[in-house]
Amino acid sequence: MPPNTTATTGDKPGKSGRKKGRKARLVVIVLVLALIGGIAYGAYWSVSTVRASFPQTNGEATLQGLSGPVDVKRDGYGIPQIYASSPEDLFMAQGYVQAQDRFYEMDVRRHMTSGRLSEMFGKGQIKNDEFLRTLGWDRVAKQEYDTKLSAATKKYLQAYSQGVNAYLKGRSAGDISLEYAALGLTNDYKPTEWTPVDSVSWLKAMAWDLRGNMQDEIDRALMTSRLGPKQIKDLYPDYPYSRNKPIVTEGQYNELSEAFEGGDSGSDSTGSTGSTGSTGSSGSTGSSGTGLSTGTGTGTGMGTGTGTGTGASTGTSGTTGGAGTAGTAGTSGTSGSGVQGQLMGLRDVMQDLPAAVGVNGDGIGSNSWVVGGAHTITGKPLLANDPHLGPSLPSVWYQMGLHCRTVSDKCPYDVTGYTFAGMPGVVIGHNQNIAWGMTNSGVDVTDLYLEKLSGNGYLRDDKTVPFRTRQETIKVAGGAAKTIVVRETRDGMPLLSDRDDELVQVGKKATVDTAAPDRGDGYAIALKWTALEPGTTMDAVFAIDRAKDWSGFRSAAALFDVPSQNMIYADTKNNIGYTLPGRIPLRAKNDDGSVPAPGWDSGYDWKGYIEQDELPYEYNPKRGYIVTANQAVVDQDKYPYTLTTDWGYGTRSQRITDLIQSKIDGGGKISTEDMRQMQMDNSSEIAKLLVPKLLKIDLKDKDVRQAQKLLEGWDYTQDADSAAAAYFNAVWRNVLKLAFGNKLPKELRLEGQCLWVEPAGNTGPVDETTKVRECGERDADQAQPDGGDRWFEVVRNLMDDENSDWWKTPASGTRPKADNRDQLFARAMIDARWELTAKLGKDIDSWSWGRLHRLFLKNQTLGTEGPGFLQYILNRGPWKLSGGEAAVNASGWNAAGGYNVVWVPSMRMVVNLADLDKSKWINLTGASGHAFSAHYTDQTSLWAKGELLPWSFSSNAVDKSTSDTLVLKP
Repeated sequence: MPPNTTATTGDKPGKSGRKKGRKARLVVIVLVLALIGGIAYGAYWSVSTVRASFPQTNGEATLQGLSGPVDVKRDGYGIPQIYASSPEDLFMAQGYVQAQDRFYEMDVRRHMTSGRLSEMFGKGQIKNDEFLRTLGWDRVAKQEYDTKLSAATKKYLQAYSQGVNAYLKGRSAGDISLEYAALGLTNDYKPTEWTPVDSVSWLKAMAWDLRGNMQDEIDRALMTSRLGPKQIKDLYPDYPYSRNKPIVTEGQYNELSEAFEGGDSGSDSTGSTGSTGSTGSSGSTGSSGTGLSTGTGTGTGMGTGTGTGTGASTGTSGTTGGAGTAGTAGTSGTSGSGVQGQLMGLRDVMQDLPAAVGVNGDGIGSNSWVVGGAHTITGKPLLANDPHLGPSLPSVWYQMGLHCRTVSDKCPYDVTGYTFAGMPGVVIGHNQNIAWGMTNSGVDVTDLYLEKLSGNGYLRDDKTVPFRTRQETIKVAGGAAKTIVVRETRDGMPLLSDRDDELVQVGKKATVDTAAPDRGDGYAIALKWTALEPGTTMDAVFAIDRAKDWSGFRSAAALFDVPSQNMIYADTKNNIGYTLPGRIPLRAKNDDGSVPAPGWDSGYDWKGYIEQDELPYEYNPKRGYIVTANQAVVDQDKYPYTLTTDWGYGTRSQRITDLIQSKIDGGGKISTEDMRQMQMDNSSEIAKLLVPKLLKIDLKDKDVRQAQKLLEGWDYTQDADSAAAAYFNAVWRNVLKLAFGNKLPKELRLEGQCLWVEPAGNTGPVDETTKVRECGERDADQAQPDGGDRWFEVVRNLMDDENSDWWKTPASGTRPKADNRDQLFARAMIDARWELTAKLGKDIDSWSWGRLHRLFLKNQTLGTEGPGFLQYILNRGPWKLSGGEAAVNASGWNAAGGYNVVWVPSMRMVVNLADLDKSKWINLTGASGHAFSAHYTDQTSLWAKGELLPWSFSSNAVDKSTSDTLVLKP
C-alpha cells in the first residue's frame, strides 16, 4: 500500500454518475492498462523511477539569475520558508521550489486554463478544450499581463517563471514527476517552459469556481418545465435577514456622499459606527422589457410567470426580494423546450469540466471570522479562515513563507500563508503587521444572455450586428488537430451554445412569445462575466502581502477585482475589519440577474460597476467581532444596489456568531484553541428543527422504531462515530427526495434515477394520471435537492403548512403514500431505516456517520478514472469524517447523490496577532505532489481530526522547526 494513507484496502467510492458518453476519457489510462497487464505496480516502476522526481531539500544547488544566495528551510512536513535579499530572488526561488514539489499539478492547470488538455491526454479532452478556448481565460490573462499589471508585478512574475524554468532545465519529464512516466507510455508529450501568463491564468480558473449564481440561473429556468412560479418561489425562499444576520450590520450607505460608511475615515484608529439607516429600496418595479413575456398563466413555458425578481414580470415591486423570486419562471423572452434545451446543453458541458476546477462552482462556501482583542485571552485579535472547495490531491493550496532577510522599501516582503502552486506571492495568511482571510462573497458577476441569431450576426436593437470571430486550433496527442471557430458579441461575450452541436439546432426551434423578435435562425446563449475583462488581481496579491495597516490593506484589496471575495482583516495594533472588493456590475432596473436576459435589447446591458467606495465594509464594529460565511453581505433594505439574489442562507455564519457570543457573554475570553474548536463544530441546524417532530411520529414497524430511538437525547452533533447522525442524515436525504426531488425535472435529478411521472407540461406535484418514464441526468455531486441550507430554509418555511402539496408522495411497493407532512416524515424514516440496513447492516449498533460520510482524495487526471492499478498508486482514502452539509465543519455532501464528501475545508488556519509564532495551520493534503513522497498526504489524518500544526514565522521559530535546508546559489 502506498504510504501516508488510512485507506481501507479495496474500499472504493461510489460512482460519480457522470455521463459515460460525454465524460472526457483519458486514453492514456486504457493504454497503460494494456501495457502493464497484470504486472504489479511495485515491479513496474522501479524505485529509481519513483525517486527520480523527489526534490533536493538539503545541500546546495545552482539557480542561474539570482543576485545572491537564497535559503530554503523546510520543516518536518516539508513546508518551505524562503529567505532572500531581494524580491526578485525571493520569487525566483518560490518558482523553483514550487516546481520541485508540484510541477505536474502546475502543468495540468495551465493546460486546463488555456484549453490545451488534449495535448497531454488525447482526444477525450477535446470537448473540454473547446469550451475553455471559447471562454478564453489565457487570452484575457495575456491582456492583463500586457495592459493592466504594474511593472513591479510583471518583474516578479518574470522572476517566478525564471525559477520554474531553471528547475525544468536539463530534467527529463520522468525526472520531474511520476505521472509523466505514465504519459510517456502513450505519447511523446514533454513539458514546455513556464510563462508569466501561465501564472495569471490560474486566477481565472479560481474565479470560475467562485463565479456566483450562474447555476441557479440555469436551474430556475429548467424548473419551469414542471413547476409554476409559486412552486419555484417555494424552492428559492427569501434570505432570512431577521434570523441570520448579514456580515455588515453597523455600517450604512450615505446617499449624499454616495459612499459606504463602515466605521472609519481611512485611518487606523478605532472608529465608532453609526446606526444603520434606510437608504432606499434595493429594487425597483419590474417592467416589461422588449420581447419579455408578461402573461400571468402557470403554463410550462419560460416567460409565463409573474411576481418579483425579474424584468419578465409586470406590475411587481422589488428586483432583489430574496434569493430566487416568483418571477423566476419568466425568462427573457422565450418559452418552451427551446431555451431549456440550450441550458441543458450548457449544463452538460459545464459539469464535464475537469474536477481540478472544484465542484464546478456548486456548493462552494467558506468560513472566516475575526475577534477583536477586547474579547480574546491575548488582548489582541484572533483570525480564523477555512475556504471550502472540492477535494483535490494534491491540495489546491500550497503553504510557504516568503521572507526578505532585511525588510525595507526595496525588499518589503515578510509574509507567510497559503498560495497556489504556479503563482507567486501569498494569497491568504499574514505578514509581520496584518493578517487576512477570504470567503467567497457570492455576488452575482455572471449573466446569461439570449442572442437572436440573424444571418452571420445577431439582433441588437432591431439591427443585425456581425459577430467577432477567431479560429482556435486544438492539438491532440496521438491524433489530428481540430480547428474551431469562436464567436463573440461586439462587447466580448462568448457564445457558449456554440460548444454543443445540439444547442444550435434547439436554438433554431425555440418558441418565443409575440413580444419577442422573430425567431429567424434561432437563439444562442452568451456569457457576460467580469473575469473575461482584464483586471488587476495579481497586483492585489503582492500589494496585500506588503500592506502594513487598514488603509493599505483596503487600497490593496480594491485591486482584487475577480473573484469578488469577502476579506477580513486584523492587525497587531488591535484593529479588525471587513471589506468587499471586486468588480460588481450595475444592472438595468428591470433586471436582477436571476434569469437569462434578452441580448437583443440594449436596455438589459450592464450599466457599469459599483464604485469601490460604495461597497460595504466594517472597521472595528462595536460588537467586537466579524463573521463571514457566505451569508448576505448587507441588508437589502439598507443598500441601494443589488449584489445578488442568491446568497447562501447564513446557517453557518449564524452558528459561528452564536458560538462567539456564547463565549463572550458575561465577559468571557476566546483563545486560539476556542477558535479551532469552533472550526470543528459539527452541529446540524436542520436536525434541531426536524428531530422534535420526528420523535413524535408513531411508527408501527419495530425496526424503524428502533432507529427512531437513536434520535432520543441526541445532541445534534455529527461526529464520525455517531449512529444518530447517520440515521438522521439518511432521514433528511429521504425527506428531500420524497418531498422535492421526485417532483423536479429530469435535468436536475440524479443521473440514473428513473421515475414514472406526468408528461412535462403539467405543473405541480405528480398525481396518478397517465405517466411517462423519465431518468435523471445530473451528476451525483451536482444533482438537486443537494440538501444545503437553501433546502433548510425551504423546509422551515413549509413546516407549518402540514397539508402542502409538497408533502404528498405516492406509495411505492409496500411503502405507504403520504398526504401530509407527518405521513411523509414517517415514510422517510421507514425508507432511511432500510437504506442504512442495506448500506451498514441491520444492527444499528454498528452504524456510524463516518461509515457513510467518507472522503476520497483523487490525484488529478490520471487518478480520476481507469484501471484500479493507477488509482491505487495515485489516490488516497477513504477518511471517515465528522461534520456535514451547512455545518461549520463543512464536509459537504450532496443529499441527492449520496453521502460521500464532495467539498471540504480545503485548509484551516488561526492567526494569533499577539504572538504570530503561536498561530496554527493545516492543509488538506501535504506539501508534495509526488505520490510516494512522505509529504504527499502527511497532513490529511491530522486535518480529518481537526488538529492544527504549529506555524513558525519569526526567524528564530523557523530555525527551531527546520529539518532541511537547501541553499540556492547564483
